[in-house]
Amino acid sequence: MSTSSPEAVKKLLENMQTDLRSLSMECKKKFPPVKEAAESGIVKIKTIAARNTDILATLKENSSEVVQPFLMGCGTKEPKITQLCLAAIQRLMSHEVVSEAAAGNIINMLWQLMENGLEELKLLQTVLVLLTTNTVVHDEVLSKAIVLCFRLHFTKDNITNNTAAATVRQVVTVVFERMVAEDERFKGIVELPPPVQGNTNRRSVSTLRPSAKDAYMLFQDLCQLVNADAPYWLVGMTEMTRTFGLELLESVLNDFPGVFLQHQEFSFLLKERVCPLVIKLFSPNIKFRQGSSSSASPAPVEKPYFPICMRLLRVVSVLIKHYYSLLVTECEIFLSLLVKFLDGEKPQWLRAVAVESVHRLCVQPHLLRSFCQSYDMKQHSTKVFRDIVNALGSFIQSLFIVPNAGNPAATNAPAGGSGSGLQGAAQGAPGAGGQGAGLTAQAAFEYRGTWIPLMTVSVQGSAKATYLEMLDKVEPPSIPEGYAMSVAFSALLDLVRGITSMIERELAKEEEESAVRREANPDQNAQPEPGAHLVWEEMVSACWCGLLAALSLLLDASTDETATENILKAELTVASLCGRLGLVTPRDAFITAICKASLPPHYALTVLSSNAANLNNKTYSIQGQSVQIISPSSESHQQVVAVGQPLTVQPQGTVVLTAKNIQCMRTLLNLAHCHGAVLGTSWQLVLATLQHLVWILGLKPGVGGALKPGRAVEGPSTVLTTAVMTDLPVISNILSRLFESSQYLDDVSLHHLINALCSLSLEAMEMAYGTNKEPSLFAVAKLLETGLVNMDRIEILWRPLTGHLLEKVCQHPNARMREWGAEAVTALIKASLAYKHNPPLAQNQRLQLLLLNPLKELSNVLHADIRQKQLESVLQILQSQGDSLGPGWPLVLGVIGAIRNDQGESLIRTAFQCLQLVVTDFLPTMPCTCLQIVVEVAGSFGLQNQELNISLTSIGLLWNISDYFFQRGEAITQELEREEAVLQKQAQEKGEPLNRPFHPAPPFDCLWLCLYAKLGELCVDPRPAVRKSAGQTMFSTIAAHGTLLQQPTWHIVVWKVLFHLLDCVRKSSTTADKEKIESGGGNILIHHSRDTAEKQWAETWVLTLAGVARIFNTRRYLLQQLGDFFKAWEVLLDHIQSAALSKNNEVSLAALKSFQEILQIGTPVKESALPTEALALAALGVPPVLIDPLGASGPGRPLLRSDSMLERLTRYSSAELQVPPPGEESALEDSALWWSAWNTWYRTGTDSTRPPGGGTGTDRPSFIPSQPFLTALVQIFPALYQHIKTGFSMDDLRKLGVILHGAVSVPISSDASPFILPSYTEAVLTSLQEAVLTALDVLQKAICVGPENLQVMYPAIFEQLLLFVEFSCKPPQYGKVETKHVANAKYNQIQLFAPAEWVALNYVPFAERSLEVVVDLYHKTACHKAVINEKVLQNIIKTLRIPLSLKYACPSESTWKLAVSSLLKVLSIGLPVARQHASSGKFETMWPELANAFEDFLFTKSTPPDNMSIQEFQKNEAIDVEVVQLISTEILPFANFIPKDFVGQIMTMLNKGSIHSQSSSFTEAEIEVRMREEFSKVCFETLLQFSFSNKVSTPQEGYISRMALSVLLKRSQDVLRRYVDDERLSGRCPLPRQQVTEIIFVLKAISTLMDSLKKTQPENVDGTTWAQVIALYPTLVECITCSSTEVSSALKEALGPFKDFMQPPVSRVQNGES
Repeated sequence: MSTSSPEAVKKLLENMQTDLRSLSMECKKKFPPVKEAAESGIVKIKTIAARNTDILATLKENSSEVVQPFLMGCGTKEPKITQLCLAAIQRLMSHEVVSEAAAGNIINMLWQLMENGLEELKLLQTVLVLLTTNTVVHDEVLSKAIVLCFRLHFTKDNITNNTAAATVRQVVTVVFERMVAEDERFKGIVELPPPVQGNTNRRSVSTLRPSAKDAYMLFQDLCQLVNADAPYWLVGMTEMTRTFGLELLESVLNDFPGVFLQHQEFSFLLKERVCPLVIKLFSPNIKFRQGSSSSASPAPVEKPYFPICMRLLRVVSVLIKHYYSLLVTECEIFLSLLVKFLDGEKPQWLRAVAVESVHRLCVQPHLLRSFCQSYDMKQHSTKVFRDIVNALGSFIQSLFIVPNAGNPAATNAPAGGSGSGLQGAAQGAPGAGGQGAGLTAQAAFEYRGTWIPLMTVSVQGSAKATYLEMLDKVEPPSIPEGYAMSVAFSALLDLVRGITSMIERELAKEEEESAVRREANPDQNAQPEPGAHLVWEEMVSACWCGLLAALSLLLDASTDETATENILKAELTVASLCGRLGLVTPRDAFITAICKASLPPHYALTVLSSNAANLNNKTYSIQGQSVQIISPSSESHQQVVAVGQPLTVQPQGTVVLTAKNIQCMRTLLNLAHCHGAVLGTSWQLVLATLQHLVWILGLKPGVGGALKPGRAVEGPSTVLTTAVMTDLPVISNILSRLFESSQYLDDVSLHHLINALCSLSLEAMEMAYGTNKEPSLFAVAKLLETGLVNMDRIEILWRPLTGHLLEKVCQHPNARMREWGAEAVTALIKASLAYKHNPPLAQNQRLQLLLLNPLKELSNVLHADIRQKQLESVLQILQSQGDSLGPGWPLVLGVIGAIRNDQGESLIRTAFQCLQLVVTDFLPTMPCTCLQIVVEVAGSFGLQNQELNISLTSIGLLWNISDYFFQRGEAITQELEREEAVLQKQAQEKGEPLNRPFHPAPPFDCLWLCLYAKLGELCVDPRPAVRKSAGQTMFSTIAAHGTLLQQPTWHIVVWKVLFHLLDCVRKSSTTADKEKIESGGGNILIHHSRDTAEKQWAETWVLTLAGVARIFNTRRYLLQQLGDFFKAWEVLLDHIQSAALSKNNEVSLAALKSFQEILQIGTPVKESALPTEALALAALGVPPVLIDPLGASGPGRPLLRSDSMLERLTRYSSAELQVPPPGEESALEDSALWWSAWNTWYRTGTDSTRPPGGGTGTDRPSFIPSQPFLTALVQIFPALYQHIKTGFSMDDLRKLGVILHGAVSVPISSDASPFILPSYTEAVLTSLQEAVLTALDVLQKAICVGPENLQVMYPAIFEQLLLFVEFSCKPPQYGKVETKHVANAKYNQIQLFAPAEWVALNYVPFAERSLEVVVDLYHKTACHKAVINEKVLQNIIKTLRIPLSLKYACPSESTWKLAVSSLLKVLSIGLPVARQHASSGKFETMWPELANAFEDFLFTKSTPPDNMSIQEFQKNEAIDVEVVQLISTEILPFANFIPKDFVGQIMTMLNKGSIHSQSSSFTEAEIEVRMREEFSKVCFETLLQFSFSNKVSTPQEGYISRMALSVLLKRSQDVLRRYVDDERLSGRCPLPRQQVTEIIFVLKAISTLMDSLKKTQPENVDGTTWAQVIALYPTLVECITCSSTEVSSALKEALGPFKDFMQPPVSRVQNGES
């Protein structure tokens, strides 16, 4: 509620009336006048209230009257009344209803009260209210009021004094505030400048307005009073103190600077009165020197007085702060004084307040700048700014050096000295000891034994003083230890902070403005006005030395983390500022200081020492005191956090890092991170230091160059505390961020950084030479990091970066160094390729090639580890950027292909992974012109000899590549042709021919030819596995993709690729080493079939030949269209022949296989020619060689592939057996081809089956072809024959026979025999024998269906077959080779271990099969003219006679049995034919043969084996019986067509058989032979049958039979008689076994004869015969006495039949008795 509102007014009136009433009540008795006045006052007020609207204004007009009663009341001097009145008066004042006159009265009344010493506090209150509520008090009245307050200040009462002092201060302020208000009011009014007056009369203030005048007078008098002069205006002052006066002056100067600056009069006062006053008052302080003896000066020196001195300094601070512009000269003096007060000789308190004052200046950077401009930059002026800073510096140094005041000894110690001998040490001891050796929690500085605590003196940036504020102290206070240091420290920090932030703000503003200007007019390159820059540079130049000296010392001495932090921050700020201003020396000096502080003390780092040397030579003189840059003290009590090894060439001891070092390091990082742009050449310092720190801490670079704490930190000497361990990740993180921030540097700064890193790296490399010590990788790691973050402008730093890494680091002998060089290069390349450049790399080929180039350069480095890295990165590049390499492909492929055999397998393996990736994923994305390079590279991997698996896999890749060519043929062709056109054009312009391999062929075909050429090279690689794989691949690709080639290209393929390869292989095979290879490297066992180089080459030859043959087979029609097909055919056959005749079984066999393959082409083979299964397989291109399971042992199965090639073959075979073109134009040429093939076959056959020449039996035969080979050879014939049968002559047949015979005769080597020979129990043909028979079969069938003239060949075939039949009994000889015959061995075991090297085959099955064939064939052809003419039957019988005569002596029992059955079959067919042609005489010679055959067989000279069972014997006997039956059915009945001699021979034979008595020549042992009873019986019967047959045609025949019979009977009679005689003679002894056998046989013959006679018609039997028979009877009876049971039983049988003859004689028939 305001004082003028109606309610307030009403309240005022009521209160006044109440006051007056109270007053009248109080004064009723004692002071009636007062009472009356009070009552009249009530009336007055009521009147005013009633009559006036503006009550307050009216009250003010009448205020003298209104106040009167109260003034009278005060006059009573009664405390109670006085208090009441004063309160009432105050109420009036506060409502501003007091007029000037009334105010004067009030003041006078108050003066009286004051003089009487009444109500002093109330008085002060009243004065204050009066002066503050309105402005009615002026001039003398005002001065009286002020004096009143001053007077009250000097009373006896403390409370009053203090209140009065406060009131004075407030009143002084009010006076000046009124002036300010007045100025405000008159602001707008322009006044005429007053006439300038002489400054003579100090009271001449006529020009001032009222309030200003009051203020002027007041201020002038204050100066007078302080100066101890009489005041002009403040009349009535009785006493005054200087301290109070100075305080008032200070407050006015501080609070109202505007007044002094705007009004000349006041400025004048300032210059004329205040400054001289201050200088005068300062004099005792200046002259006073602590500790100087009184005798030295004649007059006693006035001692400095703390209260005044302190207040003076406060005034000075205010003057400098606000009035510097007015008082330039005066301030120079003040500042110089201030600097002097810091001297060590001044009292401690004086230095303390001086430092506080300096601190006040330091927080005002603009002021400092003015000093610099006004003094330091003027020529003949004191360098005030520099002095201030240096003074602070020396002050701080002096605190360390002169620890105790008033110790003259200490004073003489030179600054920067060793700490003044004993006193220094003694001084430090209690401090250090008492404080727990400086490791206390209290913040402090410690230097060379001096320990100074650090206290918090003020908030940063504000100079809150302690001693300058001690206005109540009269005695100088005792300054706590460390206070001055703390203030000085804050002052330094504030100074740095202020200056730098000011300059940086202005710089920023300037940059902004210039940017705006540039936008406005871009052409004008406006330079900012140089003035500002000069000032800044001057400021920095002036202060940096002092700052650096002080800060370095403090940094060294600091034991507190926060303090250290602040010092470092200051150093960093200055360094960055110097950098921005381009002041190199100070920048480097500060950076050096931080660097040194980061490293352990006395750490030898050349960069820093050289830099510090320039500084150490300078000492700065400040008023005779020399300031040195103090070198760090070593004995600082710091917490050790890490122990590590120094990075030096010679290993030294360990060095210690303290927490402070780490802190400094972080500052260094911060500096580099935030101010990198201004570091320029100091990057060297910074980075060198960081490198050493990183080394000591054992940080090692990790991926991308970031440093990580090494896991096992190098050496036992590195010790890290947990404190630093937790810090390390942070440090390494900051380190990384530091280099990340390089992306914000401009290009120039970036180059500085990179140059610094490079030179650092060179240094590290120097150190790493010749030692295997871990090198420092800091520089390399950071180069990498810098590169990585500056990808967007990589071009500008690429060359210096990669150049240094490639030429220097990657070539370094230290492996770790190298490895990192490579890591860096590759990481940069990978990152740069992955970076999204603008424009993208795809559109910026130049940049892409620039980026990839270092990758290629790495190939020139010889160290394997580098190449390894290079290749790993290629792999990663392919995985991430493979699709976008484009023109970079040749480079990348070049890197992959730059492998050499000396590079070790791991390297090659990595390179190969890259290649695999390329082939599997990137062929479609690369330019087609690079495909040839891919082929080259893949080939080079095939040819390297370090890692066999890679060679093999690379061949697989070539197959994949060929597949790719095949699938993308059209696209590739188009692109290549486009390229070709461009190249052609360029070549023409240059006038050169186009240079490319296989030039005339089209480019796509050339690609294929390159591929084939590469594979061809691989096919003759020294390693067998590679050859094998390459061969398979080459032929498969030609087979699979050959259709893409144009016809002329095929010519190149055949002659330049295929035949060339065959030649090379043939040459290598024939010259290959025959030495046995010991197991191939390590524990790989080599199969015996591959244990010499020769055998391994054999495999290659096999493969190659087969491949070429297959191509000739499948591409026959395409090749035939080339002009020289016949020539090629001949060359191929020649190769086949030379292979077939090579002395290697495997090769020769495969050659035949290939021969077979090329023969199964063109016109299909007739079904009948081959067994069906062979046909089925042949359709798949598998030759018959492989059909026979026994055909190939071990190495003899060369072409069954173990890999997926077989599937490929079957997959393609269907497509490739192309249909021949219609028309027979090729028939003629065809027959030429076939006859050429027949000649080859014949030559091969002849050469291979010709038995080896003479020589003694002991020599090992040179070479004997293997069974599979011969089999294959013979198997070729049927197919071949189909094509040449039209011209096949008898001569050819003979040639064939020779070969077949030769082939069958070849023995087997004994080690192969267990595989080829069947066990002796089974009769199986070997495949060779089967093939031979097949060949003859084919011929025979061909003859059968062929024209008549072919039939003449039949006998030749019989002849051949019969030759084979003979083998059953007499195996063929093969030259002079000694063979072991199977027949000699009854049991296979004996055979298996036979010593002979060669084993003749078991020819029995073959001979038997031949025999069957003969029988079959004879069956078909018996009636053919040629067969009859050539006496085939006779030959057959003649041949059969051999086994028949041998019978049991045959090698195999089956032989003679088969011979018999065959003979029977042949005779059953042949005899009718012979009878038919009996007249022609063509069979004359056959009959004797036949008779001999029968004779030899039935009465064989060989004995049956001892172990033959009865059943067996009976079976054999049955066969004999069968022969006899044949004679009885097929021969004897037709005796009239048969020569007589023959019949005679037969009869004799039968006779012989019928009795079969043994000759006595038998030994005892052989009597066991059983008698062929059945046989004799049959012979006898046949004999008898033909003896008594009524069909006897000629008497001669009958005679023969009768003769035979009588001979038989006679013989029987003799045997029986002899037996009876012998029996009698022998007595008890049994007769010899053979004799018993004989008698038994005879008895059996007699019983047989009796049977026959009984069966025959009586008229057929001759009378003499009967007589002979009956004559036997008595002899038989005589035998009854014999002892032998066997004889008895036989006798019974013989006597039994005689009953049939016992009839009664015809004459005595009746009685029937005999």
